Amino acid sequence: MLIIKQYPMPVYHLLLALLVAIVWGVNFTFAKLSLDEVSPLMLCALRFILASIPAIFFIPRPAIPFSGVILYGLVMFALQFALSFVGMSVGMTPGMASLIMQMQVFFSIFFAVMFLGEEVRIWQVGGALVSFMGIGIVALHLDKNISLLGFICVLSAAATWGVGNLIIKKAKKVNMISMVVWGCFVACIPMILLSLIFEGPSRITESYHNLTWLGFSSLLYMVYISTWVGYGIWNWLLSRYPVSVIVPFTLLVPIVGMMSSVFILGESLELWKAAAGVLVILGLYINNFGARFFRARATQEVAG
Repeated sequence: MLIIKQYPMPVYHLLLALLVAIVWGVNFTFAKLSLDEVSPLMLCALRFILASIPAIFFIPRPAIPFSGVILYGLVMFALQFALSFVGMSVGMTPGMASLIMQMQVFFSIFFAVMFLGEEVRIWQVGGALVSFMGIGIVALHLDKNISLLGFICVLSAAATWGVGNLIIKKAKKVNMISMVVWGCFVACIPMILLSLIFEGPSRITESYHNLTWLGFSSLLYMVYISTWVGYGIWNWLLSRYPVSVIVPFTLLVPIVGMMSSVFILGESLELWKAAAGVLVILGLYINNFGARFFRARATQEVAG
């Protein structure tokens, strides 16, 4: 008899997971609006400065070794967003970026199997194969809007997100708002240095003069809605459920991301983009709901 362990979620927790998916989907459009005015590394630095100061003076440090906070801040924030913002700035549309970033689901599961000993299921493997077929379609359509460097950077950012999920999972019962605030504070320091080194003072000054209310409002959305609300809820859920249960809720992110980019930014929606989106989302769906199918099959076999 096949027994599959389930982790039922209350409706309230389910709605929170869906809210995060919507917030993060729209975030790609706001990121693009900000990147039109601010250089990518400086945008990262500004995001993390505003997300951590003055909050760190009122929110206690997470009750874990500070080395864990440093690791989380460098991986989940500094590295992930440096890669994703640079990728979008050198050639990646917001809609496709939102799609590729969802590979973090499978990177998270892979790393959880490798380092946390979680079990991988056959439907998770099947879902990963289907989704990567969609990513393969994107890779076959590289052009001026979707460059090879942009594709590699965003896919690497998705892998980094997967590593960050494991760090949170190992931290277990920790104040997640505190983790986000202090993680952002850790991230802002190297991002300022990297911006000075690779972008230079002149480009930073140019970004300051180019910044409009639209770009600044988009930055505020990324700081207070996407970072504080999004990551606060996300980390809270990850601390209470297995990685393989929570991360599939990002199923909605590419849908929201692609649609918001189309309607707000006027991004074209070619047939190949739709096909890639369908494959990635189908893979995520298989990963998320495959357990129900196998449980039903097992029940039928036992009944028979």
